[in-house]
Amino acid sequence: MRLLITLQFLNDCAYTTFYDKFRGFVYSLQKESSAFNQHDIVGYKLFTFSNVYRVGDIKEGDTRFFQISSSNSDFIYYIRGQLAEKEQLKKVISVGEYQFIITSVKSLRPKIEASCELITGTPIIIRIPKYKYEEYGIKSERPFEYWRPEYDFNIFMKQLTDNLLKKYEQHYTKKPENKNLFEQFEFKKSVSVVKVENGKNIPVIGSIWKFGFSHLNHEQQEILQLGLDAGFGEMNSSGFGFMNKVEG
Repeated sequence: MRLLITLQFLNDCAYTTFYDKFRGFVYSLQKESSAFNQHDIVGYKLFTFSNVYRVGDIKEGDTRFFQISSSNSDFIYYIRGQLAEKEQLKKVISVGEYQFIITSVKSLRPKIEASCELITGTPIIIRIPKYKYEEYGIKSERPFEYWRPEYDFNIFMKQLTDNLLKKYEQHYTKKPENKNLFEQFEFKKSVSVVKVENGKNIPVIGSIWKFGFSHLNHEQQEILQLGLDAGFGEMNSSGFGFMNKVEG
């Protein structure tokens, strides 16, 4: 389940990737709730958010869109209430250099079907841990390596599948029987995004994909629905791995 939020900007500003700035905004919507504050949760937080779109420099009065998605419908209902209050009060929201008001909040329920296609809305992050280096033939002294095209594509698919299965086990408190999820995939490009941690700019390497599925059974649909709602790959609560279903 997800929310489609319409923003009306009140100032001119250059368009950048919004991950770090809007991560703070999304967490600010949770901070007053003991039940729905995901910040201190151990394990997967099972929510993610999109970049602001459409892409391009912003002019005063421009309308743009933003989405927040989660596998926890109660969490989404709570966030919707917080946003609806700001919409009703026409509260001016400042996020970094951006100022805007919320003009609309709508609930969306994109559904995984037996046959469907998914595309990345924000880059998928896969970190390969050091203990996997020997298995994957990687030579590095770093504690982890971001997957990038110089590594085997099977590494990406295995790590992505393992990530989804672990999220499924956490969410449903049972082990999935299906281990095979991905049939068709199209790698689009690799991207580097700067993430700010403790005042330092840290480069994060992700990738853009399109995935095709057919003849999915019920459990496979459940697993992929969780990924569609909560994000593919890692660092979802920082706005990475946000997925969109191709409609039509």
